[in-house]
Amino acid sequence: MPALSASRHALVTGGGRGIGRAVAEALTRAGASVTILGRDRATLDRAVQDCVAQHAVVADVTDRAAVAAAIAQAAARQPLDILVANAGAAESAPFGKSDAALFRRMIDVNLMGVVHATQAVLPAMKARRHGRIVAIASTAGLKGYAYVSAYAAAKHAVIGLVRSLALEVASSGVTVNAVCPGFTDTDLVAASVDNIVAKTGRSRGDAIAELARHNPQGHLVTPAEVADSVLWLCGDGASAVTGQAIVVAGGEL
Repeated sequence: MPALSASRHALVTGGGRGIGRAVAEALTRAGASVTILGRDRATLDRAVQDCVAQHAVVADVTDRAAVAAAIAQAAARQPLDILVANAGAAESAPFGKSDAALFRRMIDVNLMGVVHATQAVLPAMKARRHGRIVAIASTAGLKGYAYVSAYAAAKHAVIGLVRSLALEVASSGVTVNAVCPGFTDTDLVAASVDNIVAKTGRSRGDAIAELARHNPQGHLVTPAEVADSVLWLCGDGASAVTGQAIVVAGGEL
């Protein structure tokens, strides 16, 4: 496990549950000072009480002003060296029933949430000539899946953002990467399982197996497996790695 100095301050969006919580916990164990950001104060407070992170700030990542204020609050305590833009959401529907509002929701959370957080941390990182930005994207950002066209479009946009921004800041000491999990054992996937059960009448076990079959290893990815990849990207050993989309999906891609 890469070691991180306590002088490194990391902020994880959507850090109260799922992959975000696992990432925050991994960064804390590695020695970093960690702040988590999310919408639900009670969930964030529980994570802090469980020693997943040291601090929490509240904001909806779709609200640019709220994100900027929350990140300024965190940075006032200690300058931010690491951003893990994890907050996201997934909705499924056939393309013909995916209206403009659905596309906007997916873009606002999954793409603009990354944009808002990144714009809030990047100027100070560039001024200090050091920073690590990691977006949690998805295998859906690198391939298609049926019935999630809006989600896949948003995640593809995140990959494009990462690749472009990495080139723009390559000489600044800031790296920008994405981690792309396959179907992962989180609340988000549990909701997808519930949707499959409701729409098809399959058992919960069959629904989980339907998602796990995408992974050649035959199981859902764990949040800890995703967190390990993020942790590596945040360490000094990955200083020459930028503009990449690291796939954590058991060989799916």
